[in-house]
This record gives sequence, C-alpha cells and structure tokens, in this order.
Amino acid sequence: MASPVLPSGSQCAAAAAVAAAAAPPGLRLRLLLLLLSAAALIPTGDGQNLFTKDVTVIEGEVATISCQVNKSDDSVIQLLNPNRQTIYFRDFRPLKDSRFQLLNFSSSELKVSLTNVSISDEGRYFCQLYTDPPQESYTTITVLVPPRNLMIDIQKDTAVEGEEIEVNCTAMASKPATTIRWFKGNKELKGKSEVEEWSDMYTVTSQLMLKVHKEDDGVPVICQVEHPAVTGNLQTQRYLEVQYKPQVQIQMTYPLQGLTREGDAFELTCEATGKPQPVMVTWVRVDDEMPQHAVLSGPNLFINNLNKTDNGTYRCEASNTVGKAHSDYMLYVYDSRAGEEGAIGAVDHAVIGGVVAVVVFAMLCLLIILGRYFARHKGLFSLTSSPRIK
Repeated sequence: MASPVLPSGSQCAAAAAVAAAAAPPGLRLRLLLLLLSAAALIPTGDGQNLFTKDVTVIEGEVATISCQVNKSDDSVIQLLNPNRQTIYFRDFRPLKDSRFQLLNFSSSELKVSLTNVSISDEGRYFCQLYTDPPQESYTTITVLVPPRNLMIDIQKDTAVEGEEIEVNCTAMASKPATTIRWFKGNKELKGKSEVEEWSDMYTVTSQLMLKVHKEDDGVPVICQVEHPAVTGNLQTQRYLEVQYKPQVQIQMTYPLQGLTREGDAFELTCEATGKPQPVMVTWVRVDDEMPQHAVLSGPNLFINNLNKTDNGTYRCEASNTVGKAHSDYMLYVYDSRAGEEGAIGAVDHAVIGGVVAVVVFAMLCLLIILGRYFARHKGLFSLTSSPRIK
C-alpha cells in the first residue's frame, strides 16, 4: 500500500490563506493569525527570494511599498503594517484603511500605495511569502516633516550704532531637526542653536548676537532653513533699522572757483545727514567771534565784502538724539590784486619763454647755413693756400 503524499508547508500555508480569504469577516482575522502562527513553526531553509526597499516620504505625499519575489513559484504574498495587521493578502485588502491602494499584483510582486502619509504611518512594514519554509522581509517607512512655522524676532526694532542686539529664529515641529543659517545681506554669520524634542518632533531655536553699525541700516537679516523635506530656500528676514549720529560736510558755494579776495562775497553751505535727521545745524567761528557782517541762515553762512579780519576757522555743528558732529573750513582772504598779479606774472613768463625759443631757433638756422657754406668752399681754400711747383 502506497504511503500517502503529505502536502508541503507552502501548500498548507497557501490553502489556509485561501480559506481565510473566503471566510466570513468575523472569522477571517482569527484564521489569518492562526496562519501566521503556523508559519512561524515551519523551519527556516536556505535562500531568500523576497526583497523590498526602504521608503522615505514627505508628510502628506504618497509612499509606495513593493514586495518583490526574485524566483516566483506562485506562492502567496501578503503585506502587513507595523502592528502586524494584514494590509493586502494577495490582491485582497482586509484592512479598512482606504488610503492603501493596490498598484500591482502578480506572482512576482505586490505593490501598494499609501496616500496622504502622516507621521503615525512611520515604522516597519512586513512582506511575507508563503514558501516552504516561509520568508519574510521588511521595509521601513521614514516620514519627513518640514518646519510648520518659521519665525524671526529682533530684540529691538530700532538700534543705535555700536550697540549689540539679539536676533532669534525658530523653526517649529519638523522631523528631523532643521539646520538654521544666518545671513546679513550676502554675508553669512554664525549663530548658536538649541534643539527641543517633543513626541518625535523637533523645534530648533537659533540665537544671533549682532553688533550694528550705520552701514547696516536697511540691510536684511536673513534666517535660512535647510531640511531634507524642503526644496530650495525656506527663509524669513527682518530689515535692520539703525540710528547714527550726524555726518557733516561743508561746501563753498560762492565763489565757485578761484581765490577769496578782499571785497568779494563768500558763502558756505553745511550738509548734515543722520538718523534721525539732524534738527540743529549751527555755525561758530573757532577761537573768535563771528564777524558782525556775517549772515547766518540755517545751514548757510554768508559774508559780504571780505577783509583780512575775516580770516579764521569756521565750524558747522549738527546734532540729533544719537550724538553730535562737526566739520571745519579754514578761510584765508587774499589781497584784492593777488589774483591779477599772479595772472600778470604768468603772462610775463610766457612772453620770455617765447622770445628765448625764437632766439634758439634762429641760432640753429645760422649754424646750419654756415656749415653748408664752409663745406662748399673747402676745396678753393685748400688750392689757394698750397705752394707752386716749378
């Protein structure tokens, strides 16, 4: 009598799996759990034909899980979630989560998509192949969460030049933790970051201590975030507002050029800029009193009919809430004919130079003429001076 042929482990597992798929919903889960327990008792053999890959996905996007069989023998493939609940058994989905959708089912692949991924979907997903012995492989889904909010805060809305201020930037609720970089205009600066973890999410706060100067007024301070879930530059910025003391310059508006001579009119204009704009611009004469005939009108100083007693240093002073500044102009009054004598002297020198040039040119011409003359009469002179031969 022939011995009965016993079914293999894979055949038993496949038959049990088919029975579980056809069972009523209330009994189906129990049969599947029994099937998994039985499969775990089957001894492990050599060779692994079941493969899968880890998945990294951004929160809210779609993750694709693929269970692939290298050498298919028509064994049953199923996919389980991190809680060991069956997502797909062959092409049947026992799990009620409709975000899981079948993309492909064949004897060599079970491919499933998971839409609208959230942080709770992260973990290990198991692919099982009911061969003899059964095989199992897992894929890890990693969910990236970009920063939910990016905020920059400046300690003082308005700073004074030379002052050190504190600037903070916070990137909230990201996974993994973000990297924060600081820029002042196009120049990168170094800050100090602290990371706070809560429920697998990370909040990063970076502190920047910045000493400001008047050149920084209107320059943006930029907080830039680098994160694997962020494409391009995610950044926020604040513009610096820096107050600084006045800058003072003096311009001579009359005469526009030439010397300041006795009897002439003379005018200076004081240009003062600062933040806030200077409200007080005053003229003083250093180490002496202002001439009685000087006229002061805001930033302008006007002196008519200059004389030698007006010589001296004139100072423009400007002030604002930050500080004071000044600029000096030294006035020297020349004699009334100083410019004319200079012009006459210049003319005399020009005339003398012209006469010397003409004389030199005439002498050169005379030398050339004499040289050519002597060259032509050289033979005649030699003949006349030679003795006669008898």
